[in-house]
Amino acid sequence: MAGLIKREDIDEVRQRTDIKEVVEAYVTLKSAGIGSWKGLCPFHDERSPSFHVRPQMGSYHCFGCGEGGDVISFVQKLDHTSFSETVEKLAARIGFELHYEDGGTGPRREDVGRRQRLLDAHKIAAEFFRDQLLTPGAGTARQFLQDRGFDREAAAHFGVGYAPQGWDGLLTHLTGRGFTLDELKLTGMFSASSSNAGRFYDRFRGRLIWPIRDITGDTVGFGARKLFEDDQGPKYLNTPETSLYKKSQVLYGIDLAKREIAKNRQLVVVEGYTDVMACHLAGVGTAVATCGTAFGTDHIKIARRLLSDDGTGGEVIFTFDGDAAGQKAALRAFEEDQRFTSQTYVAVEASGADPCELRQRRGDDAVRELIADRRPLFEFAIKASFGNFDLSSGEGQVKALRHAAPIVAQIRDVSLRSTYTRELSRWLGMQYVGEDQVARAVSAAARRENSPSAGGRQQGQQGRQAHQGSQGSQGSQAQPGTAASDSTGAAHSEEPFFERPDPRDPIARMEREALEVVLQQPTLLTAPQWESFSTMHFTVPVYEALHNAVLAAGAAGTELSRWVESVRDGVPDVLRPLVSELAVRPLPAKDADAMVSYCRDILNRLTELRITQQKAEKLGQLQRMDPATDPALYNQLQRDLMELEMQRRQLRQE
Repeated sequence: MAGLIKREDIDEVRQRTDIKEVVEAYVTLKSAGIGSWKGLCPFHDERSPSFHVRPQMGSYHCFGCGEGGDVISFVQKLDHTSFSETVEKLAARIGFELHYEDGGTGPRREDVGRRQRLLDAHKIAAEFFRDQLLTPGAGTARQFLQDRGFDREAAAHFGVGYAPQGWDGLLTHLTGRGFTLDELKLTGMFSASSSNAGRFYDRFRGRLIWPIRDITGDTVGFGARKLFEDDQGPKYLNTPETSLYKKSQVLYGIDLAKREIAKNRQLVVVEGYTDVMACHLAGVGTAVATCGTAFGTDHIKIARRLLSDDGTGGEVIFTFDGDAAGQKAALRAFEEDQRFTSQTYVAVEASGADPCELRQRRGDDAVRELIADRRPLFEFAIKASFGNFDLSSGEGQVKALRHAAPIVAQIRDVSLRSTYTRELSRWLGMQYVGEDQVARAVSAAARRENSPSAGGRQQGQQGRQAHQGSQGSQGSQAQPGTAASDSTGAAHSEEPFFERPDPRDPIARMEREALEVVLQQPTLLTAPQWESFSTMHFTVPVYEALHNAVLAAGAAGTELSRWVESVRDGVPDVLRPLVSELAVRPLPAKDADAMVSYCRDILNRLTELRITQQKAEKLGQLQRMDPATDPALYNQLQRDLMELEMQRRQLRQE
């Protein structure tokens, strides 16, 4: 049984992983000064680089969009993986064996190695198929693509390939690359001979091939389309279930669509590989397809994670063929509707054409119009169900109302629910069923939906699903201004609110610069400077919270990234990005000597500011009092003023 990863192992993975090396797989970085690198932000569109990485701090921050964090959060956000999945992925990358709490288990070292071998085999197989598409024997495959409007560039973009008609072309290729039969048996790319024990042959022969990749871009299986009449197999043949390929957990095109889905908060679910290709080429870059199975619970988990499905927006659009099978698939999708907080829609072309056919007949604009003209899925479900009732009779209208009212009652947007209550009256014809009767039926269904004995359970389940989808797993962070939830689903108090400091305020600027120095160069500070820093009172609440977190983290050791992470853990979630920002902001120093001077000067200036403030307070107190009333206090204040002035002069000399 899987358990929580031990905290010390998470820290070890974070410490051992080179954040610059990981980021460079996504972003081209250039030097931005001592120990700092910058590039174009992968989280938003920009023309000049504002994304900074500080390997020594183990942190990144974009000064354009505000995204920031450590290597784990970076991979989480870009690959849209859960916290545990990300840590396991990074651990496998550096060959580190994780340990789990309460006797839980995770992937063993040998399993990690075996998985990598399988991934390598799939990667080489995908390259083999792509190369085969360019051979003379693949003419039928190329013609198939051309007939559907896909040129060579489109095929290359989606990694489309061709499996030759021979029995062992791929098998020979992979064994020649060092893979054993025992390894290849586990890939699902080969079948065992029924007549010759121990003999294996290629599963895909004479077929057009699509690589099926997971969300990180690794090829985990293949989909194959029949091309020749003498092929006795099914029209589409996919990789069977393997340790890599679980059809209920993969979505074709997710690797290409994930950023557009997250950016636009839109997911378009189509039915086939060519439909995904057609949508993307037409400008609908949020399209994905299931692989030989219905869109189910595991797919929804992936979708909710990508959409940030937290009730603040987003849409899921299903496209189905206009035939009976397509209608049945749409109704199946509607059964899962309540698992989303995003609005669900359906897009069906009047002629019944799928996106690929639509693009062939009428071009890219028609595909975009199909998606733009989507209609709510519940509307489709209601109208589809009317075929089961005789709406020309009073009995039929009443039965149809009883069926449709609970569907309308489930609409989460109250104003939209009212609109569709009126629409339902119109659809029913109102000959025997009046608008008031429809409104009462919907209201009654809504009350049943929210009752403790029925809907309360459903709402509670939906709430738990929303919680699981938005929080993910171990290590999730709450959003600013929202209530955080623990693993049991219990709500904590709301995040504290911090006003953004005025950048024109010289004291706020000085406090910020001091925190930048302390976070980035703690080892350059002398013991007296650390002591002075620890006794300071920061006037800006945001910086006071960070100051307290620095003190709670204790002295910085040699592993600065781990220390910065301790500081990040010590602030409210809403301030974690600020820690990342201050930890990577370039300091104005050209070399090591200048860095030492700058850091010590900043701390001394802050200390001098505090001395000046203390002097002003004591001088005001001295001027307000009568020396004869309390001569002892009067004399003590004078001594304090002299001591403060001596401290100020000493700082000036330094």
